[in-house]
Amino acid sequence: MNPELKNISQHILDLGIGVLSQAQRNSLYSSFGSDSRLDEGVFGVLQAAHAAELIIKAAIADQHPLLIFSTLPKSAKVDGSFLSLNDLFESAKTIQYFDLPEKLWATTGYKIEDLETFHSFGKLRNCIQHFATPDRDIRLETSQFIYQVIDPILEHFWDDYAVEYVDLESYEDDVFEILSARGLKVRYPDSMRESAESV
Repeated sequence: MNPELKNISQHILDLGIGVLSQAQRNSLYSSFGSDSRLDEGVFGVLQAAHAAELIIKAAIADQHPLLIFSTLPKSAKVDGSFLSLNDLFESAKTIQYFDLPEKLWATTGYKIEDLETFHSFGKLRNCIQHFATPDRDIRLETSQFIYQVIDPILEHFWDDYAVEYVDLESYEDDVFEILSARGLKVRYPDSMRESAESV
């Protein structure tokens, strides 16, 4: 394997966590004085679906980085003895959103328990991205997706917590209250116990 590919899993995970933190900010909070014609909640949907893609691909790539691709360049079209990042950038295609659960299971043995939420959220993302925002509580659906789909993946592969990633300072003061109001009981690390148990 080309040494250039060795840190791909960690790179993808870092991106996924960063996008997840923005998704949570946009699904949990509203900006004051925003003159945007769109509710920030729509960005939360797009970001949460993207975060899930990246986090799942990071788990798959940890087995081998080339497993995240559905098609790879042919050896006759590659200079050198190994695939390079440039070869992948130019000619490879990664696995699509709806194919990720099966690939994750095949490579790691992990099954996404709430496949219905995974698939329905993907359809919601596609609807918003290509057509319009449906008349639904998209902020609630985003939180459900994060804590019913993404959080269990973070727990299984990295012993990590989605609630630790919200792109705001001092969010611990009310994040548990907001999630509780949305009917969600979430896992949290010991460092957040006081905030979580004060709700």
